Amino acid sequence: MVSHCCTSDRSDSAAGRGKEFVFMLGYCENPADDKWEAPGIINKTSAKALIERFNTMEKAMQAFAELKNYWETLLARFAVVSENEHIDRMANIWNQYQCMVTFNMSRSASYYESGTGRGMGFRDSCQDLLGFVHLIPERARERIIDIASTQFPDGSAYHQYQPLTKQGNLDVGSGFNDDPLWLIAAVAAYIKETGDYGILDVQVSFDCKKGTEVPLFEHLEKSFYYTVTHLGPHKLPLIGRADWNDCLNLNCFSSEPGESFQTTGPSEGPVAESVFIAGMFVKYGKEFEELCERTGHTELAKEAGKAVDEMYQAVLDNGWDGEWFLRAYDAQSEKVGSKECEEGKIFIEPQGFCVMAGIGKEEGIAEKALDSVNELLETKVWNNDPSAGLYKDTIWNLGKLLLIRLDIKKMQEFS
Repeated sequence: MVSHCCTSDRSDSAAGRGKEFVFMLGYCENPADDKWEAPGIINKTSAKALIERFNTMEKAMQAFAELKNYWETLLARFAVVSENEHIDRMANIWNQYQCMVTFNMSRSASYYESGTGRGMGFRDSCQDLLGFVHLIPERARERIIDIASTQFPDGSAYHQYQPLTKQGNLDVGSGFNDDPLWLIAAVAAYIKETGDYGILDVQVSFDCKKGTEVPLFEHLEKSFYYTVTHLGPHKLPLIGRADWNDCLNLNCFSSEPGESFQTTGPSEGPVAESVFIAGMFVKYGKEFEELCERTGHTELAKEAGKAVDEMYQAVLDNGWDGEWFLRAYDAQSEKVGSKECEEGKIFIEPQGFCVMAGIGKEEGIAEKALDSVNELLETKVWNNDPSAGLYKDTIWNLGKLLLIRLDIKKMQEFS
């Protein structure tokens, strides 16, 4: 640890004399064979070099200027201009800053997610990339390769990996059935921003093991077919462990008090199915189909399109409850998130992803699902706050726009 303080006198007059301080707190790591300069005396060479970089007011202010220039250059790549300065500031500065922090740290900034037993999430890191790929595409590319390298040969994934070693870990395990589809989402978003189809040809290992390298494109293919081969009785995706569908582990039951709900294994069957993951599959399956078409994988594109169409129809046939999308089918193949249920009649997750996937748009039911959300999922915050109407209407209109422009960015032309 390095702690240092330097001063600078500013003496315009005897009465107005002032003093400025530069306080530094830092950290230096010495190699094991260069840790000591004498018995019991720490080698401070690296610490002194660090202090030398900022030990005057001029050097410190220059460093601040460089930091300011870095953020201004970074954030200048994206800008929103509206009639509300507060919206502009939030969208142009703070949202982007938070996305950057999340990209860098994932959930590892918390004590819960840190340590050798957790690390950064497979799905989390794919999602975090979506919010910042347009500002740091080169780092997004590196992150994608790191994430894909931890994938298993069958398309499933470690749920977490260590950012320093870049190795997957099984302390939390795998079998989270939405994880594979997030890799397709991340790669598609990256290519839309950059046009860098070359990333699909990068040789990427499975489970970080040498000798298993295949093109990244094959990892996406494995991700896609993992869902295709894990369907339940209603031809909807099977629920895994703590899927992003709000940890709806309906095909697992713990008989041990205090056993972690997230990491309980599946029950016999399994038959529990997720409408949420079905929406994911339709949305990102279309992205995979388009990648196939644009890279000359014509037959695979046809197969992917057929699988997406079948999932779309399965949602219409078995995932629609008359006024909104079901949430799931449980381990007894009973409906969850249905008007037939005594509790939990409607859930937001499947409404959001099915609408984003365009399911029911042409049939007129997607808009009906959004209307049901508006009617049944209003909170007391909205109802009691007289100023909330504007914000509710704004959020609601943004939701409706999904029906009009589901794909804001198309894949850039392949060349």
